[in-house]
Amino acid sequence: MKDNPKNSLCIDGNRFIPIQMIDVAGLVPDAWKGRGLGNRFLDELRKASVLIHVVDASGGTDEEGRIVPPGTHDPCRDVEFLEKEIVMWIKQILIADWQRIVKRRESSIEEILTEKLSGLQISKRDIEKTLEKTDLKSKRLELWNDEDITRFCYEIRRENKPIVIAANKIDVPTAEDGFKKLKERYGGSSIIIPCSAEAELVLRKAAEKGFIRYLPGDDKFEIINESKLTSEQRKALKIIEERVLMKWKGTGIQEIINTAILDVLKMIVVYPVEDVNKLSDHHGNVLPDALLIRESSTARELAYMIHQELGDTFLYAIDVRTKHKIGEDAPLKMNDIIKIVATKARK
Repeated sequence: MKDNPKNSLCIDGNRFIPIQMIDVAGLVPDAWKGRGLGNRFLDELRKASVLIHVVDASGGTDEEGRIVPPGTHDPCRDVEFLEKEIVMWIKQILIADWQRIVKRRESSIEEILTEKLSGLQISKRDIEKTLEKTDLKSKRLELWNDEDITRFCYEIRRENKPIVIAANKIDVPTAEDGFKKLKERYGGSSIIIPCSAEAELVLRKAAEKGFIRYLPGDDKFEIINESKLTSEQRKALKIIEERVLMKWKGTGIQEIINTAILDVLKMIVVYPVEDVNKLSDHHGNVLPDALLIRESSTARELAYMIHQELGDTFLYAIDVRTKHKIGEDAPLKMNDIIKIVATKARK
């Protein structure tokens, strides 16, 4: 049975599900103070669930974005200053009108901080977990000193705006040393993935033109129309094969996306259908939608994702593979195929 996706793409049996990504403006030191395009950059982070920090692992670009000789800039400085900028941005939002909010007696610490940081899409659960990790839960807000506030902001960033580091330009000779530095410095606390955006772009363009067969995420490609390749193009593909695919097991681009969505955010993919036998919607499209949902999301929550009315009138769900009924609070699993059964809405 061949699927007929509506909201995604299927290539050679592999389902590629779209996600929303924002390519934010470049950040420079002291952006939180408004330097450069800092305010615009930081404002675009408000709704982000995970951040992918693209770092020039070759050391050929400094923190101001200027081109420098490869190997002369330490990529660890880029990671350090980005986190500081984000933390200071959060801190400025938190301490605005600080003396007034710390005197509030009618609300708990969790409620006060959640209200203060809600514009950053920070939830009460994020606040509670951060207070536990920083041992600040039992300390009254009016007793928090500057060190306490800064420590809280560092931890809330890790909890609510996790960062995956993309060690880019890994095909440049000096990048391997830069990658090692990043691993030694941040390998224990951050996910660092070697990648080559340029190699991925070349491979995708070659595949679009029918020169090669390449699937994003693969560690190899197949030339299918060599006669149309120029000697320069063949040489470029050979370099990518040797310096990137064979050495690093892929360009890293698809791995970064998969890691950010599936591992860091812990999301799973489910396939809602209407016909349990044909695995289709009412138009006959087989496995039409692939939805990314939070791990441990329930069947009713899936129903609400599909349509408000479907969630309101939810009766039960069916695991299409087992044909078993699933209650509203049953957590769903990766690659579940689900049919939602609901009552008819009153009119």
